[in-house]
Amino acid sequence: MANSLAKRHYQRVTAAIEAAATEPTQTMAGATAYEHQLNQLLQDRLRLKQVQSNQGKAELKRQLLPSYESYVQGVLEGGQGAQDEVLTTVMVWRFDAGDFTGGLDIATYVLEHKMVMPDRFARTLGCLVAEEVATAAFKAQKVGEPFDLEILHRTAELTDAEDMPDQARAKLFLAMGRATLEGITEEAPGQPGQLQAGVDLLKKAIALHDACGGKKDLERAERLLNKLAGPAG
Repeated sequence: MANSLAKRHYQRVTAAIEAAATEPTQTMAGATAYEHQLNQLLQDRLRLKQVQSNQGKAELKRQLLPSYESYVQGVLEGGQGAQDEVLTTVMVWRFDAGDFTGGLDIATYVLEHKMVMPDRFARTLGCLVAEEVATAAFKAQKVGEPFDLEILHRTAELTDAEDMPDQARAKLFLAMGRATLEGITEEAPGQPGQLQAGVDLLKKAIALHDACGGKKDLERAERLLNKLAGPAG
């Protein structure tokens, strides 16, 4: 255990020192810690290619991610924003594996430094972050599982200034609206202003992309809003 802890500490410190010494206009190519992790990444991507199931890929990523943790910690602590394929790939893998907090921790760094995704990713960084989180929220909501509203709010704040297709931002607003309205009924109207906040988010989604799929949600929410406001009026 001691050796393992010492090794992780060494990896983190080495990554932090090398990342701190690399200018934002450069890449991490050539740095010892980066090259080691990049080699590991290439091997792990080959393993992932052998798995056809998306669920199976997600599970394998959960198993692989700990081996990158020390490197990521080091870069986030000491980095100046140099291009880093390991970091951006691990961010996506964390989203795929359901570690949204960990993915957004990396997203905060890469968006701040205006890094770019590797060529194999078709979407820009901001678009990818917004859509990855929104899509995960949709999947959970579809089967009646809750999705952390704070994760959605954090994603919206991080990507607020990012350029992306209107459809992508609409997805995020729709997911936020549904999460805000979750569990609200006439008997359980939620916190003051919560229902209105959900309505406003759905309207934003529809305004951005008319076919986003939120119109029925909006109709239900507005009916409930009118019903609750009726007696007071």
